[in-house]
Amino acid sequence: MQHLFAPWRSAYVSSAGAAPGCIFCAAAGGVADDSLVLARSQRSFALLNRYPYTSGHAMVAPLAHTADLALLDGGTLNEMMALVQRVMGAIQAVYAPHGFNVGMNLGEAAGAGVVDHLHLHVVPRWRGDSNFMSVSGGVRVLPEDLATTLGRLRAALEGDHG
Repeated sequence: MQHLFAPWRSAYVSSAGAAPGCIFCAAAGGVADDSLVLARSQRSFALLNRYPYTSGHAMVAPLAHTADLALLDGGTLNEMMALVQRVMGAIQAVYAPHGFNVGMNLGEAAGAGVVDHLHLHVVPRWRGDSNFMSVSGGVRVLPEDLATTLGRLRAALEGDHG
């Protein structure tokens, strides 16, 4: 068995389930860069994934704390999708990916890491982005730290006037 040393995940793994509250609700109220919030709207917000699959991996969540998609009103759903479009535009402007994965994992059985607050993933993709590290090492190498990604995408979102 091969092991990958990733000490930066230690705090996350050791605190999983220990901290009360919802990570999305906490981020929605955050103002500091450590909340990783990219943009806010009346009923939803966008933030970077703290453990991204690729550079620019963002999420869009409603401000309402719910795991049930059926409980969100049409206005919130429309606003979330409009924010997904804005985030995709910013990612396109900054990183020029060849495509995107956009979707939700609803419930633990569907692969949701956070099951109590639904959220959409926006993952930029590039042709051939399954490089040798993903294939042989089972890991991804990100070329940029989160603070840099946050700054670049926030600047692009502020420039779109949306």
